[in-house]
Amino acid sequence: MITKAYLTDLVYRVNGAAIEVHKHLGPGLLESIYHKCMIRELALRGINFQSELVIPFEYKGLKLESDLRCDLFIENCMVLELKATNKIIPINVAVLMSYMNHLEAPIGLMINFNVENIFHQGQKTYVNSFYSRLED
Repeated sequence: MITKAYLTDLVYRVNGAAIEVHKHLGPGLLESIYHKCMIRELALRGINFQSELVIPFEYKGLKLESDLRCDLFIENCMVLELKATNKIIPINVAVLMSYMNHLEAPIGLMINFNVENIFHQGQKTYVNSFYSRLED
């Protein structure tokens, strides 16, 4: 059963993986490089994930083929979006929140590797209505 405490621990573990990747690579590389390294780091830490998961999409009862893919879907409950950009803009957050809603994921994490200090500048956690339904 997924609880808020479980998600807090999961965020901590995924952030730790991102810090490790950033420590070895630093800022300034392509998002695809960070993605590959995060896959390796998550696997080394025993964190289950799906990479480039196709987002299910439905419109008025019609299931649609979709080219929407989240970077990583962690432990079937967290959407992880990776960036390597100068600034996270509102559309980046909107996309993350949309993926979270379509996957019914209560929590999402945006990690931007193009910063000097990833812990203070490069990560932000987001929750939605599915989170408020969870037990502490």
